[in-house]
Formats: sequence, structure tokens, C-alpha cells
Amino acid sequence: MVARIKTVAFRGIDVLDIDVEVQIASGLPAFTIVGLPDKAVGESKERVRAALHAMGLALPAKRMTVNLAPADVTKEGSHYDLPIALGLLVAMDVLPQDALESFYALGELGLDGSLRTVTGVLPAALQAQAVQCGLICPQASGSEAAWAGEVDILAPVNLLQLINHFKGVQVLVRPQPQLGLPSGSHIRDLSDVKGQESAKRALEITAAGGHNLLMIGSPGSGKSMIASCLPGILPELTPREALETSIIHSLAGTLPEGGLLRARPYRDPHHSASQPALVGGGHKAKPGEISLAHHGVLFLDELPEFAKATLESLRQPLETGETLVARVNYHVTYPARFQLVAAMNPCRCGYFGQVGEECTKAPRCAEDYQGKLSGPLLDRIDLQVDVPPLSIEELGSKPSGESSAVVAKRIAKVRVLQAERFVALGAPEKMRVNGDAQGKILEEIAVMNEAAEVLMRSAADKMKLSARSWYRMLRVARTIADLDGCPDKISSSHVAEALSYRRLRLADL
Repeated sequence: MVARIKTVAFRGIDVLDIDVEVQIASGLPAFTIVGLPDKAVGESKERVRAALHAMGLALPAKRMTVNLAPADVTKEGSHYDLPIALGLLVAMDVLPQDALESFYALGELGLDGSLRTVTGVLPAALQAQAVQCGLICPQASGSEAAWAGEVDILAPVNLLQLINHFKGVQVLVRPQPQLGLPSGSHIRDLSDVKGQESAKRALEITAAGGHNLLMIGSPGSGKSMIASCLPGILPELTPREALETSIIHSLAGTLPEGGLLRARPYRDPHHSASQPALVGGGHKAKPGEISLAHHGVLFLDELPEFAKATLESLRQPLETGETLVARVNYHVTYPARFQLVAAMNPCRCGYFGQVGEECTKAPRCAEDYQGKLSGPLLDRIDLQVDVPPLSIEELGSKPSGESSAVVAKRIAKVRVLQAERFVALGAPEKMRVNGDAQGKILEEIAVMNEAAEVLMRSAADKMKLSARSWYRMLRVARTIADLDGCPDKISSSHVAEALSYRRLRLADL
């Protein structure tokens, strides 16, 4: 008899069906796992053996073969422990085969038979729901799986509970979906920022239209603090966005408390981060920081300190909203529709342009330092704003200005306006903020009056704007007009403000 248990493998965000086939036959005692298992899967036989022993069950002194089909797909991760154990229990006539035919199973076994949480439960549950099957997973992952909808979910604490459930001795209650608690440790309130009105205005435009922002200023001027205010003024994830983002975090094992994400992610990797860590890759082609920031914010502090190749790898995701990790045998695509917020000093010493503070190598030091950022990368950043050092009077004064809650309401109103506009124009679902607009849709929403068009054409000629810069300026001007309550045509004042956030050269401070 061959016992069959269904489980899954992951390739990017795609879920592949895997059949775990278990056969117990006569012969010399052996326990073999075949079907391209990695080391974690190969070691599962020891965890399974110990878990069954903890329940008083001994493996028979026969030849046991576990085949993970299809055999040409690499099997990675510890979530194969549970389906292998269930397959053995069926082959040993402890559990009936027909009771498990309509279930997918995944989970890691402890030596005492307990079930530990694993990555990828949410996409596995969605796959089970798509084929009208149930899911067996650890109790710690049950609330995560419950978000898949009408799926029969069994979430036991240990393997013994699951056996008792199928034997009718115990009934497992379906877990309830939960929302993950936002960390909030990085979020600051805009009312705490002293001065820096132009930077706060640029941050509001960034949040309202989904644009990219670069802040340039000397050390201690408040760039990182301003960036940390952005999550507090962004609207919460829509249900669809929350599901997409949570799938990525589930695969990466970063989903908070097994619940669905509700706040937009905020990722701030150190400048020593490698290219695979930032854009995805590595031995197992895991999602990188840009994918973990999907529908959220990626903050890169000390931008020129990142490796040049790492920064250049951001160019394609910033345009397409996804990243492709290429391997010899397969390609993996991860979503990466994020807002880039970056900060940098004007030069290596940080005080270029300040009389009595800048080093003796100025302005050469600023040109060399800023030259680490390529033109194509800067061309993809919509707003570039100076963050000058605060005066003694400003430092000694109390913070003034609107709170994040007030600004968030204004941004939410503008985002609703944008979404309704895109829906009315029949735009694709991925296009819901001005920063995503392109092609004919952009031309329809970014209509300028005569004075604005003259100013835009004149500035584009003098500033030598590329085609990409031209359209990015149109998007920013459209967002500024929306914030000013002008949903129809863009005026010259909106164009002028949008152009003020565009530099001819970074060294022109």
C-alpha cells in the first residue's frame, strides 16, 4: 500500500502541489526520502521518528520509502515533517487514508510531537481554498490560514491532538483570523518635527501621490526623523493590498503574530545590505527588502554608502513594480511596488555649503560623494528636497505644525479622489495613485492649462528633462493640484512647485 498526503512547495509567491508518497515494504530496515530534498527535508526523518516515539509509536523494522513528487522540483523547508508523519501513520494503519485525502498538510515537528509554525501557511491556505480542500497546520499558524476564507482548517498543538481528532476522540475548533499588531517603534509624529516646513510639505506630496523622495542635508538635520513620520500619514492597507503583502511576509517568516498585516510595511535596511538582501535572491531565492516593502515604504539612509551595484539593481523594480530573481533552472518573480524614501549628506564630511564647517576639499568632496549616485537612478526619484540644519532659535522653540493624524485625513481624502478617478477611466487595478499613472491614463488625468503648459515646456528645455523626468513631473504636479483642491486642470503654480523639487545637479546647494 502507498499512502499519499498532499502538501506544497514554494517558488517565489507561486504555490506548487506536492504529493508525499509513503511506502512500507519488506526488506532491510531503512528510512529513505527521495525527490530532491534539501538538508532540512532530509533531516525530517529523525524528527518524525522521535515525534512518533514520544507518542508511544515505533516505526516498523521494514524498508520505508518517502517520495516527494514531482521528483524534479527541489523541496526546501521543514514544513514537510507533518505530511511525512501523516503518510507514515496512514501506511501503518493508524489513520485512514480517506480522512486525509481532502487536506493539505504542512508543519514542523518537535521531538515531543509538538507542531511548530512554518513559513508560507497563508499562500498554502489560499491554494487549498482554490481547489476546495482543507488545510492542516500548526496551531500558531491557524489564525494566519483562516484569512484564506471558507477553508476547513485543522490547527492542532501536537500530532496526538490530530490523531485523536480523526479517531473521533477530540474535536479541533476552526481558528479565527487575527490582525497582526503593528510594531510602531519606528513611527514618529509630524508634530514632533521642528521647522523643516519644505521637507514636511514634500513628505505630504510623497504620501498623497505614492512618489519617491530624496532628502539631502547635513548630519542631525532631521532627515531620518522626517522619513519615520511617513508611515503615520499613509492610509492603512486595503484588504487586497493586505493580502498581497501578507503573502510575501508569510513566505519570509516575518508575518507578525500569525495575523494579517494592516499597516503599510516600513523597511529600513542598513547601508551594508547586500544586493540579494535588498532585491531578493540568495541560495533559496528569498524575497528581499524591496518585496517586504511591497505597498509600503523602503527607507535607505546614507544612500551613497550603499554598494553601487546594489543601488543600480533598484532601477528596474522602481519602474516595473516587481523584481525578477534569475536562476539556472527557474526564474522567480516577487512583487515590489514600494515607495522609495532616501536620505544622504551633501558630502562625506556632511557639511558642504556651511561656512566654517565644510572641509578643505570642497567642492570636490561633494561632487565625488554625490557622483556615486547615477543619473538613471536619480531620474526615478520624483522629489529631491534640501533639509538644512536648524538654527539655535528653531532648536530651542517648541515643535509647531500639524499632527500626523490631521495630515493623514487630508491624504486619505486625496487618495480616495485618485482611486475614484482611475476607476472612472477604467485603469488597471494596480493603478490607484498618481505615482502609478502612465500612458494614456496619465495624459488624461494630467491636463495642464495654457500657462502651466508654457512653463513646463520652458523648464523642460532649460533643465534638459528626460522623457521619464517629464512624466514624473506631471505626476507630482497632478498630486499637488489634488492636495490644493483642483481636481481638473493643473495650473502654473502646481507645475512651479513640482519643478522646485527637481535638481539640475545635486551639488547645486
